[in-house]
Amino acid sequence: MANQGFPFADRADAGRRLASELIKRRIDDPVVLALPRGGVPVAAEVAEALGAPLDLVLVRKIGAPQNPEVALGAIVEGDPPEMVLNEDVMRRSGATQDYLRAERDRQLREMERRRERYLGSRARVDVHGKTAIVVDDGLATGATVKAALVALRRRGAARVIVAVPVAPASELPVLSEIADEVLCLHPDPYFRGVGGAYADFHQLTDEETIGHLRRAWTVTETTPAGEMLRHAVSIPPLGLQGDLVIPPDPRGIILFAHGSGSSRLSPRNRQVAHSLNELGFATLLLDLLTPQEAADRRNVFDIPLLAERLLQADLWIAGEPELADLPLGLFGASTGAAAALIAAAELGGRISAVVSRGGRPDLAMPRLAEVTAPTLLIVGGADTQVLELNRRALAALQCEKQLRIVPGAGHLFEGPGELEAVTQMAGAWFQHYLVPTHAELTRRPKPWRNRPPPRPRWCAPRPSPCPTPTTRPSAPPSTASATRGWCSWARPRTEPPNSTAPAPRSRGG
Repeated sequence: MANQGFPFADRADAGRRLASELIKRRIDDPVVLALPRGGVPVAAEVAEALGAPLDLVLVRKIGAPQNPEVALGAIVEGDPPEMVLNEDVMRRSGATQDYLRAERDRQLREMERRRERYLGSRARVDVHGKTAIVVDDGLATGATVKAALVALRRRGAARVIVAVPVAPASELPVLSEIADEVLCLHPDPYFRGVGGAYADFHQLTDEETIGHLRRAWTVTETTPAGEMLRHAVSIPPLGLQGDLVIPPDPRGIILFAHGSGSSRLSPRNRQVAHSLNELGFATLLLDLLTPQEAADRRNVFDIPLLAERLLQADLWIAGEPELADLPLGLFGASTGAAAALIAAAELGGRISAVVSRGGRPDLAMPRLAEVTAPTLLIVGGADTQVLELNRRALAALQCEKQLRIVPGAGHLFEGPGELEAVTQMAGAWFQHYLVPTHAELTRRPKPWRNRPPPRPRWCAPRPSPCPTPTTRPSAPPSTASATRGWCSWARPRTEPPNSTAPAPRSRGG
């Protein structure tokens, strides 16, 4: 996407450019500390480039009585927390010690909530004796950064560096008196706000923020434990062909549902899958139709049939010990998005998250209210008809949901940087929601290492009425029954509740 005359395309672009400058300095023992939320995507790029630990520095302003916009001090979370006061403002505001204690306690509770939200039980990074690099997406008054610098000094940081893409030129000399070094790519003598330096300065969601953090942790903390394992697999009962990629110690598995006329060889979905592999996710790209079925164009729009195939793939994944306990996400494109949402409605809590890229979720409209998995709809801004259909589908979804628009992108996201934007959004969503429980981590077998590729196993048809998704048949079916579609429960239920006859498939285009 074009910068349109702005100094930076987005926060990631600013972070990469900051990183290129910091690398030249050959910093000893760096620790990167981001000011959330806006500083996180900038700091993630810096941490990845330097191979440095990434943590947050949480700072909350303490406002003056009767005028909370005026900062009489700030508190920086830590053990113990550090409070920095402006004694002059303190005197003039008439703030009492009781007021100060109450505000301190309130802001500490809020910071604890934010740390739990963003970092969970992850321990703080120790900065004692190290070089602390404080990163934000820009400075206005610099009040929070100044408080963070004072607190980091008290915690024993050997050196403190401030790294920001943009700031008022007048603020930099003041910061230089507190920090050992200040790096600002765009010191602006006519500063009109941080957002004025960015072509894309959207407000970050919690999901995006957490996604950036987890991506950086994956990159900076990964050891060379092994390479990506790639297997060609065959999904029963029809022998659907799939490509399975498993990174070392996978954090989840993403099942792809391809769109109309596409296959597991789709270059766009393979690019998205590759990026998800680098984030630590296993991926399964699957042909949802046999070659004979694909020759009939009507099957491309048979959404219940496509959903049925995803359910077959889920049953196969659940039967593989190395994959069964991984959190499962669905990624759907075009008509595949509708199939993914029907599958999510059927599988309930088995699905941790769903992402749709340029999808047609409206084709699953009768089942959308049943979807419980957090769902992200990504649409190109220039794909106006599909965008309107996605807005209708968003209104019908009752789960946690979000619609993200890639500005100027068409249906296929073919413009510069457009597919990368999709990948970043999808990665952040999956990183936030595909989190294995402690029980899953403790009982999970090691991934395939020095083992032959998995062998296909037959899966019996599900009886009607449908059992719970965890029910597993004990005996293989006959060849005749196995070659029939066995997930009639993925389609709208038009048969009587106790009927054993499957509902007829729709052949509408």
